[in-house]
Amino acid sequence: MNVPFVDLPIQFHNLRSEIMPAVESVVQSGMFIMGEELGRFEKNFAIFCGAKECVGVASGCDALLWALKAYDIGPGDEVITVANTFIATVLAISAAGAKPVLVDCLEDSYEIDPAAVRRAITPRTKAILPVHLYGQAADMDPLLALAAEFKLKVIEDACQAHGATCKGRMCGTIGDIGCFSFYPGKNLGAYGDGGAIVTNNPEIAERVRMYRNYGQRKKYHHDLIGWNSRLDTVQAAILDVKLGHLAKWNEARRSHAARYGELLKGLPLGLPKEMAGNRHVYHLFVVRVPRRDEALEFLKSRNVFCGIHYPVPIHLQKAYSDLGYPAGSFPVTERVASEVLSLPMFPELSETQIDWVCQGVRKFLGA
Repeated sequence: MNVPFVDLPIQFHNLRSEIMPAVESVVQSGMFIMGEELGRFEKNFAIFCGAKECVGVASGCDALLWALKAYDIGPGDEVITVANTFIATVLAISAAGAKPVLVDCLEDSYEIDPAAVRRAITPRTKAILPVHLYGQAADMDPLLALAAEFKLKVIEDACQAHGATCKGRMCGTIGDIGCFSFYPGKNLGAYGDGGAIVTNNPEIAERVRMYRNYGQRKKYHHDLIGWNSRLDTVQAAILDVKLGHLAKWNEARRSHAARYGELLKGLPLGLPKEMAGNRHVYHLFVVRVPRRDEALEFLKSRNVFCGIHYPVPIHLQKAYSDLGYPAGSFPVTERVASEVLSLPMFPELSETQIDWVCQGVRKFLGA
């Protein structure tokens, strides 16, 4: 049996009769940039999230960048985020000209540690940038309390959390602004790069609209030093079709996670925990396994393809050596990075495939 880490072709096969007419409509209109399908998707994604505004951009990384710049965060400012994340989170801070300040993650959820955030706040801190990692919300209430106490902005990296909630609040709408990626493998993925911000602040949304489109409010009138960072119309049309299926796909992921949990319980490995008040949407199903790299190769030999998210923490990346965090600075993050293994997870995953994956894990562990 073959179990891919993610199976994008099967999703297209299932949606072909909806996707192709949507793409053809854009092609026939010739409005490949800023076409009406973009506005329709932005409206529908805002409704899905429960936000007043949505602005489509070129990628999740760009969404983070424009969110920071919309709040005038730049040189001389500090932004606190977690060391246990994909590098795009920190690249956006650097691209804005601000300094990334890293903190450790929590042992049980792998999300940003609010107590560590408090210790990291300085007079230069302008924002907290929590990451809703693997499809689960960060612990937002203490972060919001810190933001209120120190007059900081909360910019949510919700790039892995489409539809996840924290105490009934949709990820991306809990802080001041939320940032999403539509990379193809996401819970809501395009057929290329794409991203968006959501916010309840129309002025901030308008600033992002200008930033993404050369800084212009109307053509050839440039109020800001912007960039070309638009979500193209074909991708918006595809995303709008797929958005109608996102809720059921998330339920399928939750069902798969429950089956994994049942079949793997009692084994000497760490299973993901859905934290109290959260609704996890399992963008990734991440376990902690002894001899992780051996486990990865063993499962591969059985045609089970897994991932590692993420093997090298941000502070140990050469690109960020100048931040001055030596090995040992964030012990939980470093320990997690050496043990995490992402098992196959996508909505169309079958029970037979999950059973085969779990048989492989049990065999590796001698159970």
